[in-house]
Order: sequence, then structure tokens, then C-alpha cells
Amino acid sequence: MLTSYDIIKTLLRTEKGSMMEPQRKYLFKVAKTVNKLQIKKAVEEIYSVKVDFVHTTIVPGKAKRVRQELGYAPDWKKALVTLKDGQKIEVT
Repeated sequence: MLTSYDIIKTLLRTEKGSMMEPQRKYLFKVAKTVNKLQIKKAVEEIYSVKVDFVHTTIVPGKAKRVRQELGYAPDWKKALVTLKDGQKIEVT
């Protein structure tokens, strides 16, 4: 059984994510095996906010090269979480 902290790995602090904060939208890196309902419950439990929508996408890993060997970074899952009116996540 996954805990909320196993589901939500980190809050993504990117330029695109920072521009969406006034619209109550936040980006999270999440476990690849979870669904939208699990993400919603985990965000509500960790940050004590009410979630309106959750959108997810799987980000493909980039090609990496070490000398002559070509490999790939692993794929990962990104979640775009929209909060209800009046809700806010305090980011320091």
C-alpha cells in the first residue's frame, strides 16, 4: 500500500509551473503507477487543500550518452493539479 508521500514525489519548481500558480495550478512529479484519484487524495492529505481537477501525463525519458554507450533516462509521470477557488499551496 502506497502512502501519500510515496505517491507525491515532489512539487516541480519550474518556470512554467511558477507561471501557473496564480491560476491555482501546481505541477507534481508522481509515482508512475498511480491514478488521478490517488493523486487527488494524496495532495489533499499532504497540503490540506481541496483539489478540483487532476491532469496527468507520462514524460518520456531523454537519451543520455556516456562515452560510446547510448542509454535513456527512465520515463516519469507528471500531474497538473488545479485547486478549488480560495485554495492555495504555500511555497517557500
